[in-house]
Amino acid sequence: MKIGITCYPTYGGSGVVAAELGMELAARGHDVHFISYAVPIRLNSVNERISYHEVEVAAYPLFDHPPYTLALATKMLEVAEENSLDLLHVHYAIPHSVSALLARMMAGPRRLPFITTLHGTDITLVGSDRSYLPITRFSIEQSDGVTAISNYLRDRTVREFEVRQPIEVIPNFVNCDLYKRTEDRSLRNRWARNGEPILMHLSNFRPVKRITDCIEIFALVREKMAARLIMIGDGPDRGAAEYLVRKKKLSKDVFFLGKQDRVHEILGVGDLFVLPSDSESFGLAALEAMACEVPVIASNVGGIPEVVTHGVDGYLFEPRDVESASKYALEILARSDRGRAMGEMARANARRRYCSNDIIPRYEAFYAKVLNAGAPALAAR
Repeated sequence: MKIGITCYPTYGGSGVVAAELGMELAARGHDVHFISYAVPIRLNSVNERISYHEVEVAAYPLFDHPPYTLALATKMLEVAEENSLDLLHVHYAIPHSVSALLARMMAGPRRLPFITTLHGTDITLVGSDRSYLPITRFSIEQSDGVTAISNYLRDRTVREFEVRQPIEVIPNFVNCDLYKRTEDRSLRNRWARNGEPILMHLSNFRPVKRITDCIEIFALVREKMAARLIMIGDGPDRGAAEYLVRKKKLSKDVFFLGKQDRVHEILGVGDLFVLPSDSESFGLAALEAMACEVPVIASNVGGIPEVVTHGVDGYLFEPRDVESASKYALEILARSDRGRAMGEMARANARRRYCSNDIIPRYEAFYAKVLNAGAPALAAR
C-alpha cells in the first residue's frame, strides 16, 4: 500500500506512534509518505520506502495566524496525486482530520479515503472545548475509519461526542526487539557509579505530566536510600522541576537529559519508571519502560490500567498522591532483587499484548477494510 501519514512532529505520544508506525510499515514493504510541517520525532530510519513532505505555510499580514489547516489539505492532495496514495492516515483529530476531509473532497472522483487515529488530548482537552466540539465530532464522523489507542479513549469519545461512527481500538505498541534490557555498565556508570538504583521519567514535560511530582516522589525515596533520577524530555514545566531539584538539594542526584531519540538505550538501564500524570489515554512511555524490563509506578487514570497491572508489573496510585507513590517505589527498590522479577513480568506482559509484530498487522487489516468498503460509502456522499 501507499500511505500518507500526518501527525504533530513534536515530542509526544501521538508523534512517536505515528513515526514508528510509518517505519514499521515501511519495513513490511509499504510506501509511507509523512506530510507535516517538520520531520516527526524519532523518524530516524533511512529507508527508500519512507518519504517526507514539508507543509509550508505562507505568512500574510492579513492573517493573525498562518492557515495551516488549508496548507496541509493542499499538500495532502498534492502528495496523493503525485504518488498515487491509497489512503491518508492522520493522527490527532484536530486539525488533521479536517485537512484530510478537505483533501478528500478536492480529490473529486479519485478515491482518497482517510483514517483518523484518536490519541487523547484531541478528545480530552482540545475536542471538548465548546468551540471545537462540533468540528471535532464532524471530522470524526466523516472519517472513512476511526481508531483509538485504548478502550478508555474510545468509550470517552463515544460518551462525550455522541459519535455514531464505529471506533476500533488498536493500542499503542513497542518494538520488542529494540526495547529490551541492557546491562551496559558504562552507561549506568554515567549516573550511578556506585550501583545506586535508577528511577526514570520520560515525557513532554507539560503540566498534565506532573513532573514536579516526580521530583517530590524521588525526594521521599532519597530520604530512605541512595538513588538517582533520570528525566528524559523537555517542555514548559522543566524550569519548575529544575528549581524544585535545587530547592531540595538534589542536584547531584537528578539528571535532565532533554529530548532523546534513542530512548530505548537509556530506559534499558533503569530500575523503576515513574509516571505521575493527571491524565493519560494510554501511557506509551510506561509501555516502553516495561518492554525494557523496568517496573512502573503510575497514576491510576485513563488508559494506564490497561497497560500496567497493579501488583504484577508495577503499582498504581491516585493522581498527586506522592506519599503512596514513594512507598511503592521503596517497596520495589528495597527488594533483594531490586524489582528484577517484577521487571521481567513487565516485559512478558508487554510482549504478550503490545509488540509491534502483533499490532502492525491490525493496522494493515484496518487499512484493507477501509479500502474495500470505501467505494459504496464514497458514492453515497
